[in-house]
Amino acid sequence: MKISLGILLILSLNFITAEVPDFIKSCADCHGENGVSQHSDIPTIAGASEIFIFDTMVAYKAGERVAIESKYRHGDLTRPETDMKKIANELEEDQIQAIAEYFSAKPFVAAKQEFNTELASKGEKVHQSRCRKCHEDGGSSPDDDSGILAGQWTPYLKESMKLYRNGERAMEDKMKKNIDKLSDQQVEALLNYYASQQ
Repeated sequence: MKISLGILLILSLNFITAEVPDFIKSCADCHGENGVSQHSDIPTIAGASEIFIFDTMVAYKAGERVAIESKYRHGDLTRPETDMKKIANELEEDQIQAIAEYFSAKPFVAAKQEFNTELASKGEKVHQSRCRKCHEDGGSSPDDDSGILAGQWTPYLKESMKLYRNGERAMEDKMKKNIDKLSDQQVEALLNYYASQQ
C-alpha cells in the first residue's frame, strides 16, 4: 500500500510539473500569460469553455471565421504579423484539443476598462431581453459554450459585433435575428454593460 501511494505521489508531481508544450505556450505571445489578454483588441481566452475554444479554432482553420492580422505582443516582436487561421493551420486536432483543455481550466480575469454607468444600465436591460438565453449570468457563464462577454475587452467585442452585423462572421439563425434587431445605441449599451462587469 505504501509503495502504491508513493508511486501515485510521484506520478502526480510529474503531472503538476510537466512542461507545457510550446504550441500552448505560444498562445501567450498574443493572448497573454495564462490566456489573460493585456491588449484591448485581443480577447482573453482563459476560462472560456473547452468546446467554445475548440470550435473557434476549428472554424479559423476551416476558414469559416474571419482571421484578422495582428502583431505579436510578447516574445520576439520582430516576427511578421500573423492571424488565427495561419496559427490554426499549423496545429493538429489533438493539439487544438489540448489548447482548449489548457485554457478552459484557467481562471477568466475581467479587463479593467472604462464604461458609462448609464449606458451599462440600459445595456443590462437589452441583454436580459435579447441575449440572456444563450449568454447566461450576464454573459459571464462559460457553460453555455458561447464565449464569455462579461469583462471581455470592449474594442474586441465591438469589432466582433461589427463582423456579425455586416455578415462577415457566421452565426446561428436565432442570433442573427436578435442582432439584426439591435440599434447602434443598443449595441453601444450592451458593450458598456459587459465592460462594467469587472
